[in-house]
Amino acid sequence: MRQAFGDCVLDRDRRELTRGGAVVHTSPKLLALLEVLIDNAPRAITKDDIHKAVWPDTFVAEATLTSLVAELRDAIGDDARAPRLLRTVHGWGYAFIGDVGDAGSARRPPDSSSYRVIVGDREIALAHGGHIIGRSPDAAIFVDDSGVSRQHARITIAADGATLEDLGSKNGTALDGQAVAAPTALADGSLIVVGATALKFRVFAPSSSTETITKGPRYGGAEQR
Repeated sequence: MRQAFGDCVLDRDRRELTRGGAVVHTSPKLLALLEVLIDNAPRAITKDDIHKAVWPDTFVAEATLTSLVAELRDAIGDDARAPRLLRTVHGWGYAFIGDVGDAGSARRPPDSSSYRVIVGDREIALAHGGHIIGRSPDAAIFVDDSGVSRQHARITIAADGATLEDLGSKNGTALDGQAVAAPTALADGSLIVVGATALKFRVFAPSSSTETITKGPRYGGAEQR
């Protein structure tokens, strides 16, 4: 399902938010918050109900929600001082006040390839949009490695191909043995190294098989603390 509001489109099937036709890089929690607010619009939803929906069975500080709301406003182009889409109900919660309509079906990308990252025995499918590699539990490609930053690097899948960029990580990102200093194109079989962990990027035709890889050598210096 694709829903349009303002100059944004939320594609729930692809887990993707676009604004002005460009993909907005978001976390899964931000998309979850947006969905909760839209599903309850225009009714205001309490902070407690938001916490239960976005962080079920997990305690988080109220400041975490405040920060996530600020990130959401930035992602959808809303201003807290003159809100058009998201209203703060002081002492209560938040309400989505924008008009939401059906955006229709998404156009298919020009090819039928599927994109995946292989990390050890894990195989992670990548839809169109941005995918964070990191040690944060919210990262789309979670890497449990002390040499990896919480948000270490990002893979972006677009209609014209895939790119990799380092997100200012402490230990850097390597692609096929070279340090990544700017967004760099990915090809089938590209080897990405973050910390002491190797990830293989694959582009599959519908009938292609899968494979696994093991950890590669450490890249880029001291461990992340």
